[in-house]
Amino acid sequence: MHILITGAAGFLGQILATELLNDPLHTVILTDIITPTIPQGTRYPQNAKTLQADLCTAASEVVEPTLDAAFLFHGIMSAGAEANFELGMRANLDATRSLLEALRTTRPGVRVIYASSEAVYGRPTPDIITDAVTPTPESSYGAAKAMCELLINDYTRRGFINGFALRFPTISVRPGRPTAAASSFLSGMIREPLNGRECVVPLTDRRFAAWLCSPRTLVANLLHSLTVPSTALPSHIRQVNLPGICVTVQEMRDALARVGGEDRLNLLREEEDPALVPILRSWPPRFDNATALRLGFQPDDSFEQAVRDYKDSL
Repeated sequence: MHILITGAAGFLGQILATELLNDPLHTVILTDIITPTIPQGTRYPQNAKTLQADLCTAASEVVEPTLDAAFLFHGIMSAGAEANFELGMRANLDATRSLLEALRTTRPGVRVIYASSEAVYGRPTPDIITDAVTPTPESSYGAAKAMCELLINDYTRRGFINGFALRFPTISVRPGRPTAAASSFLSGMIREPLNGRECVVPLTDRRFAAWLCSPRTLVANLLHSLTVPSTALPSHIRQVNLPGICVTVQEMRDALARVGGEDRLNLLREEEDPALVPILRSWPPRFDNATALRLGFQPDDSFEQAVRDYKDSL
């Protein structure tokens, strides 16, 4: 398959590109606002090309008429979008609309996998989110994601694209440096101590629960999304809540201690952040994934395995 990945300089773009470039049947276009790198250690790096592009003004330059699929990962994370409204809407909404127009005109009918988020939901929420719950985002990031989901739905209904909007759980454990996401600490409180560094946890309630998914499981589900029949969902309802597992801060601490040793807990500093807590509290921690499971997407077995996966990668 010939596949486009936007936001390819970021974590998700890089780990998906790694999997795709280990298969000789795939060719990949990697694009971002900065020139992305081709992941090191892949078997077929010659099957990738990189493009620097601002999707708001140059989306047509990254869309080729031979594309089979496009993964849309570009954007500004939650806390960053809340801090800078104009930049957030430009990166998260305007760039997506521009790219969808380029896909519609250059490669109509192409499969599009849009990276949405649980942030489309806000309070009040039931104990368990089902497909029937109406999105009520409490952040500019979540609002942009919800608007882009409607675009994916309408472009698919009209036959412009063959799209799915996958609502990601929070991904943990992410490697690398902290991000501008409000949820960054949900990776940081594992990653940083295992690397001998302190992590600030922005709330003090260890009962706080989050809906999480490991990088390994996310990549498997992204690859699976290429095979889901277009008729599996109505043409105007393309959003899917991807499987996750509900994990509390205390359970994350326990997993860190079991995998890394009790001494690692000394590197966690709990300090309430009044700017982040309302965003974090607005995200529901439990979902009914019946639709996703019916479509063949899979959940993690445990959060501890995600911690072990990260430790093994060091």
